[in-house]
Amino acid sequence: MNYDALIAPRAAAMRPSGIRRFFDIAAEMEGCISLGVGEPDFKTPWAIREAGIRSLERGRTQYTANAGLKELRAEIAHYLKRRFMLEYDPLHEVLVTVGGSEGIDLALRTLVAPGDEVIIPEPSFVCYQPITTLIGGVPVSVRLLAENEFKLTAAQLKAAITPKTKLLVLPFPGNPTGAVMERADLEAIAQVLRGTNIMVLSDEIYAELTYGGRHVSIASLPGMAERTVVVNGFSKAYAMTGWRLGYAAGPEPVIRTMVKLHQNCIMCAPTTSQHAAIAAMRECDDQIELMRTEYDQRRRFVVKSLRGMGLACFEPRGAFYAFPYIGGSGLSSEEFCERLLYQKKVAIVPGTAFGEPGEGFARISYAYSIAHLQTAFARMREFLEELEETAHG
Repeated sequence: MNYDALIAPRAAAMRPSGIRRFFDIAAEMEGCISLGVGEPDFKTPWAIREAGIRSLERGRTQYTANAGLKELRAEIAHYLKRRFMLEYDPLHEVLVTVGGSEGIDLALRTLVAPGDEVIIPEPSFVCYQPITTLIGGVPVSVRLLAENEFKLTAAQLKAAITPKTKLLVLPFPGNPTGAVMERADLEAIAQVLRGTNIMVLSDEIYAELTYGGRHVSIASLPGMAERTVVVNGFSKAYAMTGWRLGYAAGPEPVIRTMVKLHQNCIMCAPTTSQHAAIAAMRECDDQIELMRTEYDQRRRFVVKSLRGMGLACFEPRGAFYAFPYIGGSGLSSEEFCERLLYQKKVAIVPGTAFGEPGEGFARISYAYSIAHLQTAFARMREFLEELEETAHG
């Protein structure tokens, strides 16, 4: 069989995740410390696990409605209203998905036709560009700058818009940068979009991990709910990565079409996870606060430590990543991370895994204990000192 001829060209050309590549190497390396994967090191809160167990004991193992349990969709709508001032009809404007990633995929496939342009601020999460390309859309990268705190500016957005622009991806709080868009920043973006036919895919998976203020959704601004699909999930805020549960909320015609794609490809999200998620939204606000407080402590430790090594580091305002500038080492992002991995057994992710604008940077996850971080940074400091010694002969 000639598989090269059989495999669809767009699928064959899709780039693999740069995050997973370094994680997979680290997993096979004895004594390696990984700061590479964005997975909370907290256990899923007991109330959530207990609700999942209870649903199994009661034999609740059948399919649910395609869009998700009615009770869960009601809780999602209530949660979005009380936490972020968003108003959605749970029956027609909320869809439960297999992780936030499925929500992103469904929104892109629903809104983007071949030839449509999708504006993607980068560096950003790895899936937006490959999915856009796979469905025949045209990714338009906008370079986020450290001097702008890695925010998307209205001027950048205006410059990127063409008659073919269909969608803006708005990935804040940002992975890998930790950047946030405050209300004034979002209002400037909204002002550019009002009166156009451009939709927004607002990826808000890190909304609850915002430091120094509350997360603001662009969908909460006047005139923006009708042109925005909000994607969120349970993985980060509730430490539920393995439960694979997310959701999308947006205008009824868009969500209705997303449900059609979802029912043909997936059927429904995991039933046990849906029952557990109801408990998460009803009972675990205090657990969100506890985890956010711990992440905030780690955030401050990481930034101080990196700057103490001589690495310039933007202070992240959200998520659980730092994005230090490592370009002064004389190495590319890929070279820096590979040498650190093989010489010191510390795994971090090159900035280029998140798009070409990530060159010169590396992503460090602080979803790990302080002790874990301390050990990794001691090795990283040695690595930088040895680089300096080599450079000066």
